[in-house]
Amino acid sequence: MREFKIVECPRDAWQGLPKVIPAAEKAAYLRALVAAGFRHIDAVSFVSPRRVPQMADSEKVMEALLESGAREEVEIIAIVVNEKGLERALATPGVATVGYPYSLSPTFQRRNANQSPEEGRELVSLLRERAGEAGRGLVVYLSMAFGNPYGDPYSPAAVAEAVDWLRQEGVRSVSLADTAGTASAADVRRLFEAVRPRAAGLDLGLHLHTLPDQAAEKVRAAREAGCRRLDCALTGLGGCPFAGDELVGNLPTERALTTLASLGVPCSPSSEALAEPLSLTREITNRYGH
Repeated sequence: MREFKIVECPRDAWQGLPKVIPAAEKAAYLRALVAAGFRHIDAVSFVSPRRVPQMADSEKVMEALLESGAREEVEIIAIVVNEKGLERALATPGVATVGYPYSLSPTFQRRNANQSPEEGRELVSLLRERAGEAGRGLVVYLSMAFGNPYGDPYSPAAVAEAVDWLRQEGVRSVSLADTAGTASAADVRRLFEAVRPRAAGLDLGLHLHTLPDQAAEKVRAAREAGCRRLDCALTGLGGCPFAGDELVGNLPTERALTTLASLGVPCSPSSEALAEPLSLTREITNRYGH
């Protein structure tokens, strides 16, 4: 059985914290994740420091991480929302993959990236071309893939159409994102099963925001629907600060790993390796989250 891919997302966990974490502490945390066995880490973003002050030092974080001898087999993902961010990401050693959130809700596309859907689609073409030329990967997150709170038109067919477009565009990694955290386990299963046949050749995953007590059932539903890639964050810290006022957290990594283990699904790291990263996560939350 092919190993299930866990993408740890400290960037998503940290970006909404009210106090800025020093770059050295971020790099130390990333080193702890690598030591624990994480091989896919959504670590930094290259976006406006006015919009996301927590990520203003991403170049320094990556420099400190590389100075520590981070292993080449670890995929470091960097989020961008425009061409300027892309240029910064491509100029930063250690960034293996560029990530871009494209919203199926025009309202959220404007709120999150200050773009129209048409501008977003043009940017995806540029990202694919430039990242490919630079030998970097590209993952596109389909934000609001389970509906939106703005009243914008939504249907599973629109999600499938977007996946078709990305596949034809040459994108090879796509995550369906429940940005507002409103999907039930049944919703997760239905959408993934509906979209999966349209995603031949894609690394298709899920980026779920959720209440903690709903996490395990959503992981089971994802696995039963054929998902082999999940974005998670230790303790469920974070979520999207631009999705609304009442935020739910990320999918807690420790719950995902425990649930997958109970289903006999191989994945890394093991739950036993999480003690140090979990302790550091709680320290960061207590120090910079209040």
